[in-house]
Amino acid sequence: VLQKGLKENFADAQVSVVDCPDLTQEPFNFPAKGICGKPRIADVGGVPYLIPLVQKEKVYDLNTVAKDIELPGAFILGAGAVSSKILGINAELIPIVQTKSEKKPAVNGSYVAQINPADKGCLLEKYSSKYTDCEFGLLANLYASEGQPGKVIEVKANGRTGELNFVSCLRQTLEKHYGEKPVGMGGTFIIQKGKAKIHIMPPEFSACPLNTDEDVNNWLKFFEMKAPLICQPVIVSRDPGFDLRVEHTHCFSHHGEGGHYHQDTSPDSVQYLGYFQPAELLFRIDRPQETHLVGRD
Repeated sequence: VLQKGLKENFADAQVSVVDCPDLTQEPFNFPAKGICGKPRIADVGGVPYLIPLVQKEKVYDLNTVAKDIELPGAFILGAGAVSSKILGINAELIPIVQTKSEKKPAVNGSYVAQINPADKGCLLEKYSSKYTDCEFGLLANLYASEGQPGKVIEVKANGRTGELNFVSCLRQTLEKHYGEKPVGMGGTFIIQKGKAKIHIMPPEFSACPLNTDEDVNNWLKFFEMKAPLICQPVIVSRDPGFDLRVEHTHCFSHHGEGGHYHQDTSPDSVQYLGYFQPAELLFRIDRPQETHLVGRD
């Protein structure tokens, strides 16, 4: 299904079932070896807690989320916002956490991408270099598993010929094929070659209400960042009525760049390599009662 859809949007695409590579190795350096074992997706909070105006009291903990999704000790990947209570500012969180279990403390391999106060560029830092908690704020889209090795879906796609970004192409392909049935996937992919359009939220929350996508885009800071970028996507083919963010991807690198992935900007030369696992369960945590569709891409 995925290969057929990708071939409509990329010059070359190959999808196969393989053994998950050891994700503790380069370039991932994750705290868990794989993305297998009781795979599930959690959509926590939501964009309405950020815009039109921020609700700073919305703070969560990945160790608590792991218990909420009935998988204490889960290995969690995804995309979210930092806890401004901890950092004192707003920033992009790239969560990569082996949550705590009865036997072991949490291992936080997350990254934070923020606007560098010195030069207004990207400042990417390892979360654990400054903080010891597993908190996040406002919203997160998370893929959780036991972090085990096992069979995964390997996706290779080179040379983008269509308009869709890699993640949207995967999601819309699933939606087209499975229709009403929601199918969720998570994992990791590398932009091996090329460049990508990435945003980072400003350190200050907007004092004026952000009421339209245009308002949001004027507030966000956009960058072109270079490969290799290691990305953490969370995808649900369609929203079964839970007010989900159906796709959300954050990325980090080992050259100081990272943030929220939008699209590659070098379609001819881009190369993607990803490892995905379909999720068995979907959890919706702290769904906003008042909602809207602004700022969802």
